[in-house]
Amino acid sequence: MNPLAQSRNLALALLLTLGTAPLWGQASAIPSAAPQLPAGETSEQRGKKLIDQMVEALGGDAWLHRHNVQQYGRIARFFRGAPTGIVTNFVAIHQFAGENRPEAERIGFLTGKGALVPGKKVDVVQIWKDNIGYEITYKGKNPLPAEQVADYYRRRNHSIESVVTAWLKAPGVIVVSEGNTMVERRLAEKVTVLSADNDAVTIDLDASTHLPLRRTFKSRNQTFKDDDEDTEEYDGYHTMQGLPTPLTLTRYRNGDMTSQTFFTSSEYDVNLPPDTFTQEILVKKK
Repeated sequence: MNPLAQSRNLALALLLTLGTAPLWGQASAIPSAAPQLPAGETSEQRGKKLIDQMVEALGGDAWLHRHNVQQYGRIARFFRGAPTGIVTNFVAIHQFAGENRPEAERIGFLTGKGALVPGKKVDVVQIWKDNIGYEITYKGKNPLPAEQVADYYRRRNHSIESVVTAWLKAPGVIVVSEGNTMVERRLAEKVTVLSADNDAVTIDLDASTHLPLRRTFKSRNQTFKDDDEDTEEYDGYHTMQGLPTPLTLTRYRNGDMTSQTFFTSSEYDVNLPPDTFTQEILVKKK
């Protein structure tokens, strides 16, 4: 090899050596996508610990033994992520399952009493109980569309409450930590609960408070033969009667926002009339 070529080769080797050293240093500083687990802790152990931390953050035994919650608020509807302009005020009562107490929900939609009469009235009510859903008005009771009923109970069966009170008690369930993620620019830890029949719910927990920020699950779309992704995000936590309660609930379907709910008040363990979840006709008030 002539002296000129040998000199060029030595210069190239030196350049590659000096140029790649900083790159290797930068690459080693990038965090791994895999969960960063404490020494001696498996992803399953970390996942169960995260769920325990979430329950404790939500209120522990007090959260687990709630009887009901009554909430006032308003809900805005979206279509393909764009607002429809429809905003509805409501009062909702959710009864949690317990001894001699089935899970049930009642939603009353509020409308204005009129131009000359202040205030609002409930003239339409939806009741969800025993895997059915129906609507009641002053004219009586009518079943809600089958697709709407199926969607409601699918979301209820994949709720955070159902995961804690039912899924975790079922045989063959697996809980795994999936590392860190971001939810609306907040650092979160992701944990997935997988049932024996391969159904799964993923919960993203605030890395500092351990409160749930997002819940996601997938279900089979029988029409298009693919999977739909259902997501709920929780924000604006305020402590009500000792229980951290989100004041904003945003729902997404396949990445598109479908609704956003703003709660103005929440009250736990209220005394309910006996016919709260059995009423079949509204009494028309003059």
